[in-house]
Amino acid sequence: MIKEHLTCWSKKIPGLFLSSLSVLPLMVLSLLAYKSDRSPLSESVVGKPNILLILTDDQAYNTIHALGGNEIFTPHLDSLAHSGVTFTNTFNMGSWQGAVCTASRTMLLTGMPLWEAQLSEKKIDDIIATTGIWIQHLKAAGYETYMSGKWQGKTDVKALFDHVLHANTGGPNQTPEGYNRPLSPNDSLWKPWDEKFGGFWKGGKHWSEVLADDALAHFDEIAKKETPFFLYLSFNAPHDPRQAPKKFVDRYPLDKISLPANYLDDYPYKEKIGSGVDSRDEKLAPFPRTPYAVKKNIQEYYAIISHMDEQIGRILRALALSGKLNTTYVFFTSDHGLAVGHHGLMGKQNMFEHSVRVPLIVSGPGIPKGEKREQQIYLQDIMATSYELGGIKKPDQVYFNSIIPIVKNKKSSGYPEIYGGYMNLQRMVRTDRYKLIVYPKAPKVLLFDLKNDPDEIRDVSDQASYKKVLQDMKERLIRQQSQLKDTLDLANALNM
Repeated sequence: MIKEHLTCWSKKIPGLFLSSLSVLPLMVLSLLAYKSDRSPLSESVVGKPNILLILTDDQAYNTIHALGGNEIFTPHLDSLAHSGVTFTNTFNMGSWQGAVCTASRTMLLTGMPLWEAQLSEKKIDDIIATTGIWIQHLKAAGYETYMSGKWQGKTDVKALFDHVLHANTGGPNQTPEGYNRPLSPNDSLWKPWDEKFGGFWKGGKHWSEVLADDALAHFDEIAKKETPFFLYLSFNAPHDPRQAPKKFVDRYPLDKISLPANYLDDYPYKEKIGSGVDSRDEKLAPFPRTPYAVKKNIQEYYAIISHMDEQIGRILRALALSGKLNTTYVFFTSDHGLAVGHHGLMGKQNMFEHSVRVPLIVSGPGIPKGEKREQQIYLQDIMATSYELGGIKKPDQVYFNSIIPIVKNKKSSGYPEIYGGYMNLQRMVRTDRYKLIVYPKAPKVLLFDLKNDPDEIRDVSDQASYKKVLQDMKERLIRQQSQLKDTLDLANALNM
């Protein structure tokens, strides 16, 4: 069995899952499986290809070492990035509620853009019974479907997938000790490796390890069959409570962690944008923020990601041992990012890059290795991509697009504008150079020149040299509102 093979492997090579040498088995297996980078995708697989989606929760775009996270250790995700194509400008469209993950995953499952997806929540049973959602379309096309991990939808997951193990309809529990901390270097009540707090330790084994165990069990079943598979693996990590074994926390001494370039003690518009002192995510750290508290939260964020990376290594090796590697497309992404101290914020309920931008890696037969694409896309484009790979006609209600044309051709276009919205409190439009953020309740408009200011520190909305840019971005936002059925009146905030 695959689990037995991996256990044997780890005994033969001490520290296999902890050292950077653990990347080597995956890289070698990848080289054996993928004989040519130049094969057209359409000719890479006879019949329908397999699809593996690895989805994380709250992971910002710059938390992979190979993608610019210089202080974080992620050897397995680095290896995956080296074996495929990375999209460096991938976004979530936003949310109609504080649980941004719910909105993101609803868009992923239905293919509907933000405000249509919000309406779909109320009639999801009717949609499942009529037009269907992503999982149903794959099953109708001949895919056998497997699932484990976080499930945020209001649907019966076991009725949608053929095989389900450990579907978590909620997140790991927080505790009072997990909030408003740390108050000082002497505040040591909370320890992310202490199992007494429950959370990711509830049940006796860390949930990330449980998910990897489930993946190995799924691959044992998959290896016996010839039918194409779709495997949906959804981590709760690195969502809070950010818990990991002590050895992972110890890997990140505080004196080696940099304070974010856009660090603030206090974000001046926090109450007007729905990220104030009563916000669940924002209450995790003290007000005002302190450099020590932010570094401690980043330390624990990095630790749980590195622990998760180890589990992803187990999953990818299990895929290789299943014999399905050379017919499987692997997609890795997250449902949204997270602030963790950037801009004086802790949560994802904002329109800054750290919270709306996520990593996205695609690897598989015919996919170029170690390449990057800078085109703007949405993470929900994975859904439409799976339709193209599986030879499925994209349903009419699906707004998002396949990224295969961009994978094949570096010059193919992405979305000229990325739209973002959070409740009736924030709106955003982004081009490949500029970003406009609107706070209707303030009212306040922010404009950032991302080329010269990637950390979004300097608002240039009041500078004369950006007057034409500001007007253009306002018009782009209004057009996006019209296209996406966004009825929020921004006339006063935009002064138009």
